Amino acid sequence: MKNFFLLIKREFRLFWDNSVLRLLFIGAPIMYGILLGFVYQKGKVTDLPVVVVDEDQSQMSRKAIEMMNDNEVLNVAFIRYDQNDLAKIVAENDNIPAVVIIPKDFEKQVMTKKYPEVLTIVNTSNVLTANYASTAIQICLGTLKAGVQIEALKKQGMPESVAMSQYEPFKTTFIKKYNRSTNYMYFLWPGILATVLQQVLLLGLALSFASEYENGTFRTLVSENKSLLKIMAVKIIPYLIMSFGIWILYYLFTFWFRIPFYENLGALTFVAGIFVLSVCFIGILVSILIPSQLKATEILMVIATPSFILSGFTWPLSQMPDWVVAVANVIPLTHFLQAFRILLIEEGTLSQCSGAIWAMIWIGLVCAVLSYVALYFKRKKVLKQG
Repeated sequence: MKNFFLLIKREFRLFWDNSVLRLLFIGAPIMYGILLGFVYQKGKVTDLPVVVVDEDQSQMSRKAIEMMNDNEVLNVAFIRYDQNDLAKIVAENDNIPAVVIIPKDFEKQVMTKKYPEVLTIVNTSNVLTANYASTAIQICLGTLKAGVQIEALKKQGMPESVAMSQYEPFKTTFIKKYNRSTNYMYFLWPGILATVLQQVLLLGLALSFASEYENGTFRTLVSENKSLLKIMAVKIIPYLIMSFGIWILYYLFTFWFRIPFYENLGALTFVAGIFVLSVCFIGILVSILIPSQLKATEILMVIATPSFILSGFTWPLSQMPDWVVAVANVIPLTHFLQAFRILLIEEGTLSQCSGAIWAMIWIGLVCAVLSYVALYFKRKKVLKQG
């Protein structure tokens, strides 16, 4: 047992002596946590600059512009009365998500109960801002139209309650669940931090056995320690301990950035432990198979870099080809983010995450067995050569 603790101490010393590992494993979570927290701290999109072309120049069109300016999502940055300089304005301001063109005779058509066409040109190069802007514009114009028609009916002597029913023959109710404020930080920030944790674990463990090969210490390690399970354990345990420290750091960040994640933290910590273990076994498997630190790091970067995109967290897996889904399902992050969404965003139960938990367990078990077999043959080969 004393030898086991000495090996753990040795592994911590190897970690600390590697300045790249120190910077990567300790610096990256802190840096990304703070950086991404400030990026998404606002939580939702507001004051998007839009261009309004007011070809009507009437009281009604000015009312429409005023309503758009009063909407928290929109900010009427430019008002033009024709389309002559429109292309130039949009080209010089690439952050404009939409252009609203109010046609001539807009007021006249509204007052005569006709349906004037308001053309809205939406820049969909950024889907998020395009959706926010188009929805806000639609709400403003719809509210204006409703108000005008209801006022017209009231002037004709119709009671307000009847006028409202004449305008809207049926009622549509929208119910928002979970992230009711559509706060983008609550949704995206934790998912990216989990991706960062997976990436630093993979990169750190890529160097665990590869560094032993390159430094010429692998023969000493396997000759002095007969148990392969003990060797694997001493490589993983330091990273488990440090990962728990990072997990606590992430939890403290939620207070700093005022993120209301209080439910199911114990259950999520349990799931996170399984996630970290499965990632660790992937890391040491590659590190055992690839004797070069650089090559092992490159291979694990290929796995880690696109994992968030493939996870289905922002773009549904149902919209991806089957082969892409198959690749995504062998990455632990895919299943952890599914459990995170159920437990924290949807405030579900641990039993609802059983599929994701078992997927991570199977990934970890398969990689652990392959790591053991690969380490057995590596040791046999080295000792035979000796």
